[in-house]
Amino acid sequence: MMMTRRVGVVVTSSLLVFFAVVAAVLLFAPAFDHAVFMSIRHGSMGSSSSGAGNNTLTATHRKLLLRATEMDEPNRIPGEKCSKADIVINQGPTGPLPSGIPTYTVEIMNVCASGCDISRIHLTCGWFSSARLVNPRIFKRLHYNDCLVNDGKPLVNGGTLSFQYANTFLYHLSVSSVSCS
Repeated sequence: MMMTRRVGVVVTSSLLVFFAVVAAVLLFAPAFDHAVFMSIRHGSMGSSSSGAGNNTLTATHRKLLLRATEMDEPNRIPGEKCSKADIVINQGPTGPLPSGIPTYTVEIMNVCASGCDISRIHLTCGWFSSARLVNPRIFKRLHYNDCLVNDGKPLVNGGTLSFQYANTFLYHLSVSSVSCS
């Protein structure tokens, strides 16, 4: 009789502690979004693909830049050192400017499996512009839908360039041409 009462007290105490922790998490967790939590739990980050090898995150409270798809080795023509698929572009939202204009962080990576350096990287970028200055040696618009990365210089194998821009909307960036160094 005494043993069952102790077990009942322990179970009741454990349940009370559990519900207190759950209530505290729900009350004090900032910007908890159940739909985003479920999509993260099931492996999807609400990303949309804007071309081969390019992904854009759309979950506005996340600051991580992640690829939602696996990287496949591109089919190469014999003798070809590199291809557009060896450049991976990831971008995602970051905190807004004090004026409220949204900002985005872009990472451009050379993932060439054969160890190649890639130069003259051109991206499709529409009428790219930014309320925050972007270093033109890293990224600049040459013409409509033609932006140059790293001033045309080689992006070394495994190298990453990163920059932030500010605009009311996200630009869909994708690789249009590259040269193997």
